[in-house]
Amino acid sequence: MTLARLLVRQRGWIGLLWVVAACVFLPQAGRVGSVLDVGARIRGSESAAVERLLSGPLASSYARVGVLVVGGIPSPDVADGAAALRRIVWPLWEAEQVAGVFSYLDHPDTLFLAPGGRGTFVLVGFAPDIAKPDQLVPPLRRLTTRLADSLRADYPALTLRWTGEAALNVDLRRTSSRDVASAERRALPLTALLLLFAFGAVVAALIPVLAGALAITITLGVAASVAQVWPISILLQSVVVMLGLGLGIDYALLMVSRFREGLLAGSSPEAAAEQAAHHAGHTILLSAAAVALGFTALLTVPLNEMRAIAVGGLLVVIVSALLATTLLPGVLAALGPRVDWGRLPRRAPHGSGAEAWTRWGRWVTARPWTALLLGALPLVLLAVQAPRLRTGLPRGDWLPASMESARALEDLHAMGRRGVVQSVRVVVQFPEAGSATRAEEWDSLARFNEALGADPRIERVRSVFAVAEARGLRWDEVVTMPEPLARPITRGLVSADGRMALLEVVPRDAVTPEGAVALVRDLRATAVSRIGVRGVRVLVGGLPAFNADYQDAVSGRFGAIVALIVVGTLFALFFGFRSILVPLKAVVLNLLTVAAAFGALVLVFQEGHGARLFGVAEPLGAVFSSLPVIVFSIVFGLSMDYEVFLMTRVREAHFAGAGDREAIVDALGTTARVITSAAAIMLVVFAAFMLGDFLLTKMLGFALAVAVLLDATVVRMLIGPALLQLAGRWNWWPGSSRRPAGPSRVQKR
Repeated sequence: MTLARLLVRQRGWIGLLWVVAACVFLPQAGRVGSVLDVGARIRGSESAAVERLLSGPLASSYARVGVLVVGGIPSPDVADGAAALRRIVWPLWEAEQVAGVFSYLDHPDTLFLAPGGRGTFVLVGFAPDIAKPDQLVPPLRRLTTRLADSLRADYPALTLRWTGEAALNVDLRRTSSRDVASAERRALPLTALLLLFAFGAVVAALIPVLAGALAITITLGVAASVAQVWPISILLQSVVVMLGLGLGIDYALLMVSRFREGLLAGSSPEAAAEQAAHHAGHTILLSAAAVALGFTALLTVPLNEMRAIAVGGLLVVIVSALLATTLLPGVLAALGPRVDWGRLPRRAPHGSGAEAWTRWGRWVTARPWTALLLGALPLVLLAVQAPRLRTGLPRGDWLPASMESARALEDLHAMGRRGVVQSVRVVVQFPEAGSATRAEEWDSLARFNEALGADPRIERVRSVFAVAEARGLRWDEVVTMPEPLARPITRGLVSADGRMALLEVVPRDAVTPEGAVALVRDLRATAVSRIGVRGVRVLVGGLPAFNADYQDAVSGRFGAIVALIVVGTLFALFFGFRSILVPLKAVVLNLLTVAAAFGALVLVFQEGHGARLFGVAEPLGAVFSSLPVIVFSIVFGLSMDYEVFLMTRVREAHFAGAGDREAIVDALGTTARVITSAAAIMLVVFAAFMLGDFLLTKMLGFALAVAVLLDATVVRMLIGPALLQLAGRWNWWPGSSRRPAGPSRVQKR
């Protein structure tokens, strides 16, 4: 206990270090929402390679494009509609954020015309020197808001709404930040009430709440500092708040509980703090190591979103564990008996609830097979649904209705033009020996272009062929033109050296986002053979291609991540408990818990049973590709929390001389209340996130809530103790069955 004693006796210096850390990072935390990245990126993917080509050899004013959806004006193919569209388009040309504007006025394509003759859309190319969506979309929205206000005298029903990748990213950032803030406001008061009920004293209840809030704030401050040099996704914010409220409070809850036990046993405040730092500190650090393993595994996924979750999870786990093990022992020693200040009236003495859990432990250990059957039944019933989990893009309109970009997508859908946002960009690269301006290559490209146009899934193909045809030219005339004359036609569609050509494919409105992904996979599999030129290379990009790459990047690494987490957890628990059976039991039960959480996702969100209770109007048919990986990584660590809480007490009692059954009963009597209180806090936190508008966060909160509920009840209170009882002395093989020396610490009840 030398380290524990040092932490308590040097509490003044340790407290000063935490004050300095707070002063450094708290101001940074307030700006975290503005520095985190909203765009998802997949390092080394095919869609990323196409993006680089569109800003390089195939550079054009429309490498990055937004869609301005115009409603409430006459069709632009009539004079009044064309005049209204000009009044909207001309101011856009003058905006510094705009590199190009393309509409029906530039090319009278029926694609720009809405059924019923009301409304159209404008393609706006963004300035290449402005990188962040936050610097593009808000100024343009302010511009179009002023335009709409000035034009409504002539067109009262006018609407101007932005959508596209940049606008969606900006709106998702705001929605995510708003959901996080709302969840925090909902969860903190309820968490404080739960802690007040658990501890029966105001000060004891406030300490974990303050510890969790401090862990979140410092972590966000650190993340904001890191984001200055390394782009981090906005998802970090949700993960940090969610886990900070859960783990930060849970770790502090365990430390305070141990300290109060010491005081109740008659120890001095300093001695009680040292005992808490020694025993609870070991438990917290082992638990934090298990949670951190899951997030470390996520670092192997080449997605900035997954790495943001990994970084946020690692940071908040480390900060929460350090706060609980270094700062809290000194704070508790300084408080002493004042930790029970504000005790609620007419409450039973602290620790009296242990008797009920002790009786429960005796029942479970006396009937282990019955307890095992009762506990396994609900887990198995849910777990057998897990193999039917389908990943991909959920069907239906699941974007938050409050987002302008989502309403603009609905406007496009009403026009039958939603596929504009799902455009697929096909880059054809001919070998060094040839060029796309040679007759044979151009012929093959023209045939491929024509075949794409005949595909029933495709509405339009924008290419140099379409542009030439609109100008009344043939491809051979374009090829023989002098460079200065050809560039206005081929710019952005054919590279300067003639080796690359771009075909922009617009899916039909009826093609779902998942259908657009299928189109991408089809093009990637067949395009080279369909073009038929030796040595040709085809790259497919655009938003549907990004979605396909995203799915592949996540699903292709799921098995490796599971293996890494399982093996790492086995080693961590082996070194923590010096046992083989205990880690194996923990891993198997955790896998069963995760499978049950997946099964619940299948039943509720994928198939729609009770989905309306969570604000989802219809079955989604699939869950996001990233969700199983995130859920597995987090749930495995959180479940290990309660395993470590329980097994540490069993091991202490066992090494103190208790028999196998007595050790299990004693551990349940001393930890069950802590575990159930910690689980109740986690449930409140996850439920708060389930009430938000962001579907991914809603699904994540639901899966984590189900996992924690099952783990803290049927797994830790029924199945785990029953298996321990059945295994008996083999639980501790091959380690020593008894500590060589030391007085018994088992409290007889």
